[in-house]
Parts: sequence; structure tokens; C-alpha cells
Amino acid sequence: MKKLMIGNEAIARGAYEAGAKVATAYPGTPSTEILEIFSRYEGVYAEWAPNEKVALEVGCGASMGGARTLVAMKHVGVNVAADPLFTFSYTGVNGGMVLVSADDPGMFSSQNEQDNRGYGRFAKLLVLEPSDSQEARDFVKEAFELSERFNTPVMLRITTRLAHSQSLVEEGERVDIPLKPYEKNPAKYVMLPGFARLRHVEVEKRMAALAEYVENSSMNRIEWGDRKVGIITSGIPYQYVKEVMSEASVLKLGTVNPLPENLIREFAAGVDKLIVVEELEPVIEEQVKSWGIDVQGKDILPCISEFTPELLEEKLLGQAVEEVFTLSTPIPPRPPLFCPGCPHRGVFYVLKRMRLTVCGDIGCYTLGALNPLAAMDSCICMGASIGTALGIEKARGEEFARKTVAVIGDSTFVHSGITGLIDVVYNQGTSTVIILDNGTTAMTGHQEHPATGRTLSGNDTIRLDLEQVCRAVGVNRVRTVDPLNLEELRTAVEEELAVGEPSVIIARRPCALIPQADLEKKTYYVDTDKCKGCKLCVKIGCTGIYWEEEEKLAYINPNLCVGCGLCPQVCKLDAILAREA
Repeated sequence: MKKLMIGNEAIARGAYEAGAKVATAYPGTPSTEILEIFSRYEGVYAEWAPNEKVALEVGCGASMGGARTLVAMKHVGVNVAADPLFTFSYTGVNGGMVLVSADDPGMFSSQNEQDNRGYGRFAKLLVLEPSDSQEARDFVKEAFELSERFNTPVMLRITTRLAHSQSLVEEGERVDIPLKPYEKNPAKYVMLPGFARLRHVEVEKRMAALAEYVENSSMNRIEWGDRKVGIITSGIPYQYVKEVMSEASVLKLGTVNPLPENLIREFAAGVDKLIVVEELEPVIEEQVKSWGIDVQGKDILPCISEFTPELLEEKLLGQAVEEVFTLSTPIPPRPPLFCPGCPHRGVFYVLKRMRLTVCGDIGCYTLGALNPLAAMDSCICMGASIGTALGIEKARGEEFARKTVAVIGDSTFVHSGITGLIDVVYNQGTSTVIILDNGTTAMTGHQEHPATGRTLSGNDTIRLDLEQVCRAVGVNRVRTVDPLNLEELRTAVEEELAVGEPSVIIARRPCALIPQADLEKKTYYVDTDKCKGCKLCVKIGCTGIYWEEEEKLAYINPNLCVGCGLCPQVCKLDAILAREA
């Protein structure tokens, strides 16, 4: 039976059909749906781990225990998981293990657009790259077979466009794969230097065997056409090449590490001009050039952002990009903003009014960097806010620290913020940390995490107590406030900045988009007789408030207002009144 599936759904289906029993991940766009979908199948175990490193470590253990295991994460998550990944490449597997790296060319939801094919070369892994949902399903199944055959973890590298676009997939039946026997084998799994040196030899033998295998793999194929131009490509760019240059000869690669050298040489010899079409880094191009083959690539095509058919028409065919339609007036920009009722909005409004230096982190709250709030000074990676604040203090002194706060979400704090807080205490910093606890991993679609008290399957579990965690690592001053109470919040920040020792403020209020949100059942309106057009309410950046330029008045859209109560707190004229629901 054929079914329309996004790439992520197809990956989950492929893992299920391949007999995978365990799947782990930390949610991150564009990979999140893989685990959510896999968890719905019967007879499997799926979990959200606190971070990607732990997810991969659980995957390593499940593989050692004999189960076929899927581990999924976005591209920057592989940075977090790199430590166990490189060593597990040495140990090899027992049950097959597949790591999905969801790269994000164009940075639609990421802080960079790194190309994780490079991890395949660096960690010496087999890397597969599908071009549509059917291949995503098929390649996952093949990846488990190859993982066990060659005793290696296998990376399945996808991109945002494949993860979230749909194409038809032929479903199959699940294969029941029994657990492989567990054998105590320190020489394989205990990476002391003496054992690791021997395992490195095995890794090199494995890569040589894989290099031979990929030459005849059905995942790589030549599609002969007009031999004036030959295109080497993989992944989603293959679809664009077939659309734009349907008559050209194409070498479609499904294995991008190692590359099939002999197949590439055969293809190169059969065409007059050779071009590599690959998004981001010249991974294929550089390898082909190292073999002495004349090839073009990044001298024609950019190494920035994702490709489009129009880009290939312009760069490869010299065709000017024509606008399909034009507008009589430009569309007003719509930058991303906090949702109406978001508990983070009040925090950044207060921090901006206090003129503080704000070290930010990864989450919905990163939007606090944008106008009109514009209250965030930095955002580097998951969990970096606390260490960044400490670094600023050590560079500029305690006085500067009294005007600096670190802001981090509840899920991100569990992911990698706790160690930063330990560092503050251990190295005698005075940082004030604000944990924005909205009771979910909101940015990626409201996933559970250890501090919500529920698992991926929705089962109740022990809830990580953030207050107790902070006190356990040595923070004596821990307080919880309602971020929708601006006066309470400002007082807490002022007091904690003044004490000269580490402190934590937990700004706790559920995300406005989840059923637990405890917002008042009323909406607000502007009394236009009292409003003087000062725009203070507009400066909180709520999408439920809009400004009428001709009237010089603010209005509240009743269809968007959720009654959070922030705007009446900032209005100095009492012009915003409650309307009972």
C-alpha cells in the first residue's frame, strides 16, 4: 500500500519495519517527528533523553544489548553527541544502530547550517543520504542491515526539505528481529588505550570493506543522458537536478561516505564536463578533486543556504530567474513573535526596562532578541547562557555582573544548563540565572522532558524538581515567581542581582498553547477615551495588540487576546480594561 509521508514519518516507518526495538532522541527541528511517530507503533520503546549525548549513549547500550536501535537528532545535536559517537565507531555494534542527522540548510530553525557529512569522514562512518520519502524508508532498512554486516553505526543524513516534504511511500511489514546475544567482550567495548589501538585497526579494515561495497550498491546509480554535462549529486538536490536538467547524465549517490571512486571515475570518463551539485560544503567535490578528476562545483554554486530549482537554472543554465507574479504593494514584514499570552514576554519586557545585559539560550525565548523587546545580548548554543554570563563576570568584574543575567528554558536547563550552574558555584561567580519554566519543550512542538513529570509515551514519571536541583548544586538563593506579574518579577531580579552570590529565579507559568495554561478566563479592550497613544502597550510585542496610525490609538484584537494581563500592567493611564468572558 502506498501512502503520502513526510520524510520523518518514512524514517520512523522504515525503522519499525526493520525490526528496531529502541529509539531515543532529544527533540529538535527538523528531526522531532521521527520519535513522535515511532513511539506510536506497538512493541517498541521510545524515549526523550535529556540531551543528544545521553540519547546516543542509551542507543549505544541498546545496541550492545542486542537490539536494533534508532537515534535521531538535528545537526547541532550531533555536536553534543560527538563524544560517544566517535568512540562507538571504534567499538562497533551488536544490534544495528542508525543515527539520523537532520541538517538544516538555510537555518530555518537553527543557529548554524553545518554539513554533517563531515562527521562521516571524521568519525569514519558509513553515511547514507536519501532523496525522497521512499528512499528514506528504504535507506533506513538498508542501514540496519549494513550496520550489522559491517559492525558499524550508520549515519542517515537528511535535510529540512526532505524531513518535512511529502512523497509516496510503499509500506511493508515489520520483520521480527530477535535480540542478538549479549557477550561480555572488554576488548571490543572497553576503550582503554590498548584495546582502542586494536579497534582502530578494525575501523580502517571496515572502511576499506565499505569502500568496496559502495562501488556496487544499488543506492548509487548512473542515469545516462546527454553526455555533454554530467552531474554528481545526492539528497534533495537530485530532485532539483532532474527537474532543471532532465536530459543531463546524472550520477545519483546514496552513499556519501565513503564515495564509490571507481563508479565516479567511470561516470567522469563518460561525460565532457563534470559538475557536483551539493548543498553547503564541497564534501563530494573535494574528494573527487583529490583523485585528480577535473570537476566543477563551488566555483559555480554557493556554499550557503539550501538550493532551489531556480538557483540551478540561474547558475547552471544561465537563465535569469523570472518572477511568477508581482504585487502592487510590498507585503509588510512579519517577524516571528511570542504567542499571545506567552509567559516569556513579561520577562524580557522587564529585563529591557532594567537595561540589563542578557545572556540568552536556545528556545522560544530566543525571540526576546527581536524588536520590540530587543532584550537579549547573546545566544550561542544549548545551555551556553549560564557559562557565558560567568565568563562576562570573570572578564569585566562583579560590578558588571550585577547588571547581567542568564536566561534559559526549563528543557534547555536540563539539557545542558545544570553543569553551567555548577561552574558558577564552584568558581565563585555571582551570576543570576532566570529559568523560564513553561512546563514543556515548546519550541519543537511541546515535547515532554524530565521536569514535566511525563514520558514520551505520556506516562507519569518522577518529575525533576528544578528548585531542589539548584539547591543541590550549591545555590542558596532560589525563588519562584509568576512571570506575568511584572512587579513581582522586577523585584526578584533587583534583589538577586544585588546579593553578590549565585542565585536562581524560576519564572514559572505554563506555555499559553498547552491545556494546562492557567490564564484568566477574560480578555481585555482599550478604552479609547482614556488612551493617549503613548504606545507603551505596543512595546510588549503582543500580537493581540495593534496600532491604528490614523487614529493614533492602540486596539486589542479580541480573537487573539488570551487574558494574560500584561498590557494593563504597563498602561499608565488605566486605559486597558477587562472584558469578562
